[in-house]
Amino acid sequence: MNSGSLRLRLGLAAAGLIALALALAGVGLTLIFDRVLDARTADGLDRTAKLIAGQVALAPDGALILPREPPDSRFSAPYGGLYWQVQRQVEQAGGTALRSRSLWDRSLGTVPNAAGEPAVGDLAGPDGGRLIAVTRRVSIPANGATVALAVTVAEDRRDLAESRATFLRLLVPSLGALFVALTLAMSLFVRRALSPFRTLRADLAAIHAGTRARLPETFPEEVRPLVADLNRLLDAQERDLERARTGAGDMAHGLKTPLAVLDALARRTEGRDPALAAEIAEQAQAMGRQVERTLARARASAGGLRRKACPVAPALEKIVGALKRLPEGEALRWEIAVVDGLAFPGDEGDLTEILGNLLDNARKWAHRRIRVSGGAEAGEGRLVLEDDGPGMSEAAIAGIARGRRWDETRPGTGFGIAIARDLAEGVGARMRLNRSELGGLRVEMSWPVAV
Repeated sequence: MNSGSLRLRLGLAAAGLIALALALAGVGLTLIFDRVLDARTADGLDRTAKLIAGQVALAPDGALILPREPPDSRFSAPYGGLYWQVQRQVEQAGGTALRSRSLWDRSLGTVPNAAGEPAVGDLAGPDGGRLIAVTRRVSIPANGATVALAVTVAEDRRDLAESRATFLRLLVPSLGALFVALTLAMSLFVRRALSPFRTLRADLAAIHAGTRARLPETFPEEVRPLVADLNRLLDAQERDLERARTGAGDMAHGLKTPLAVLDALARRTEGRDPALAAEIAEQAQAMGRQVERTLARARASAGGLRRKACPVAPALEKIVGALKRLPEGEALRWEIAVVDGLAFPGDEGDLTEILGNLLDNARKWAHRRIRVSGGAEAGEGRLVLEDDGPGMSEAAIAGIARGRRWDETRPGTGFGIAIARDLAEGVGARMRLNRSELGGLRVEMSWPVAV
């Protein structure tokens, strides 16, 4: 998948957005967890504070007493992480605070008054840590009066940090697994959303291959306007190509008569002025060759988007059968090895003219053998024509495209291979000329095959 792929870009964008959303969700969940953990801890501390406030009393000498301490063992262990303290809000002479054993020789402060009870906040711990604390202010009767007390219960935040760490150890892999699941789901979604474009590409390939004339109308509503425009383009192109073919045929028909007249004039003038007759005939033949190649180029450029596929084997069999009946054709050994499924990306007329020119050229120059092989592999069709003749030099191969004749001992116009190359390139095929292992010319044509 290359960097220009729409599926890749959408997938990366979706993965990035999913990662950002999960990161924000993780931060939000952590904050919510901290809030909930503080609230639940404060609620538990407040219940303990209520329990202590309900049991605290004054001894006859005015000292604070607590008949039964809270059962949690951390209250008894020095710096155990859980602390309580009861003290008068206004200290009286000889009054002392009542506190848990876990405070040892230290004391707690009180959370400042809040709008409602209990007051929740942070206090400094006896070992330098931070505590989450709850202070509940109560009054108890004593000798016909009331004594205002502040009951404070606190817990070390390091214990809460362990709970937070446990939560994060569970949260991070959970979010990672959710990221993988959502990314895979989004990848499937993107693939499903882009499936009409894959279908459109396959249908366009079928049009290029000539197996389909138009795009179907079964695409989703969002893609249907594009399909309709492409169908209109195909129809308009077909009409333009038909007019071009008709115009080319009319031009050929219109030029045949003047060329025939010139040829007749050359023959009539031959007795009186042989040099003039030869010059007229030569120019008429040159004009004929130029018209023939121009018409071939016009046909080659009229391929358009819509191609017609033609099976190679039947056309090759017809051409070889006809060439065997020509001079020197029967004496040659024709070796044909073309797979039945090989199709050329052009109509039968183009293929017939290409093979006719190439094989007729091979017939003229071959000594004993002509070999034709073809097949398709790795998404490419290939057709190779070889003979055991004298072959061609690199200079002759370079000049053949311009119609130059490199040996005047054989009949011909010099445009056969050039016309075949024009027609092949017009339908998207490539033609390469070089020397064959048989000793003569090797012509290789290749073209992409729709898969």
